[in-house]
Amino acid sequence: MARTPPPWTTARIRRLPPVLAVVAVVALLALPAAGDGPGGAHPADAASALVVLYCALRLVRDRRRPLTRTAVVVLGLPVLPLAVAAMGAVSPGAGLTGFGRYLQVFVLVPAAVLLLIRGRDDVRLLTWSMTGLAVWQGAVGVHQYVTGTGASYQGEQIRAVGTFGPQDVMGMATVVSLGLVCAVGLALGHGPARRRALAAGCAIALLLPLALSFSRGAWIATAVTCAAQLLLAGARRALKVGAAVVAAGVVLVGGFGAGTAMLQERVGSITQVTDSPDQSVTDRYTMWAAAAGMWRERPLTGVGLKGFPEHRDGHASLALSSGSETDGAGAGYRKQPLLSPHNMYLLILAEQGLIGLIALAGSWLSLLVLGLRGLRAVRRSGAAPGTDCALVACGLLVWQLTDFAYADIGGPSTVLTAVCFGLAGWWALGAGAGDGDGSESGAGSEAKPGSVPVPGSGSGSGSGSGPRPGAESGPGAEEVSAR
Repeated sequence: MARTPPPWTTARIRRLPPVLAVVAVVALLALPAAGDGPGGAHPADAASALVVLYCALRLVRDRRRPLTRTAVVVLGLPVLPLAVAAMGAVSPGAGLTGFGRYLQVFVLVPAAVLLLIRGRDDVRLLTWSMTGLAVWQGAVGVHQYVTGTGASYQGEQIRAVGTFGPQDVMGMATVVSLGLVCAVGLALGHGPARRRALAAGCAIALLLPLALSFSRGAWIATAVTCAAQLLLAGARRALKVGAAVVAAGVVLVGGFGAGTAMLQERVGSITQVTDSPDQSVTDRYTMWAAAAGMWRERPLTGVGLKGFPEHRDGHASLALSSGSETDGAGAGYRKQPLLSPHNMYLLILAEQGLIGLIALAGSWLSLLVLGLRGLRAVRRSGAAPGTDCALVACGLLVWQLTDFAYADIGGPSTVLTAVCFGLAGWWALGAGAGDGDGSESGAGSEAKPGSVPVPGSGSGSGSGSGPRPGAESGPGAEEVSAR
């Protein structure tokens, strides 16, 4: 009599998609933040380090070349400038900590995500996990608003912050925004009608918690990104979907009475720079001016990693407050020091100078250009099944680059930023626009002229370079292989 094999044999475990390791990192962000502030440790950060280690062990086991030359250049571009900025830090400990954080967010975790994704099905799995996380955090945030248990805002504990707490008020807004962008990309792509309808429903539902986060930067970045996704999906669809989203937003927000007035006031404060701005706007522009002053002092190399807090008072005006006040959402009253300019570009410019900004921004813009080229190639070749992955990858990158004008890295949600860059890197630097639906692909080989690169295809295979049988050769195939 044949014996039934146990459910978790080694062979069955090996057949599981490696991207589940990244999904686990996303899932851990549903847990409450550990620590007393935005810089406190979170299980997702530790898990992201394990993902990098897991990816490295897979590469050693498979004995294959992990990245193409283009991927190495684009992802590795910031490493040397970061090392220079770390040596110029106020202390060796600060330099080492900052260097590790930047490598985690912009180099190591994105490279690991890129390598662990085998195909478009893996991308959709990761995308749905981010959408699910956003729905969970959004539901917690709406409950906080309704029950008055959120973070303090204008004297009322109504600000939706999810499980991130009042010390990281941007955490839930970031997660919900990225989940909304993922849902919009899935809804605008080509796929089963039921899947697209579910994604559209998630996107509409996430508008409410995003509004209740009272995060101006997240609002702006999400509006810009969704508009870009709609235009990339087609002008006619953009008009239809845009009208539906606006109508849904009016209905959802309009039903919250007093909240509507607060939202209108919050939106109006975005442009109030000289005409009686609130203190948070004053603080932000004061810190921006301080960051610019640090850059003018050391234009090439900046003041060193983690150097902004040390040099802030020497460059900030008296208009800067002593800190931001936080309260509610299960935490007591605290006054948090202002340790960053809340602008990623100015933070890099202040701490790393022109050399660091050119390296990091050059890496990000390269990903964006290559990703958009891949999207155009897919649309021209008629490879409809990949449109949703392209819209998600490009949308997440556009959101990050827009949000960086109003925020910087910090807090548990930063690990999600690294995942987004990994998804964008898979599409721009891997075989995202060239592989078939559900087929495996990575970035482990060089593309041959005139062929669609499908490196590392096959489960646990070696460096499978060379063209795939039946590779696409329609319009735009040359553009795909050129990446």
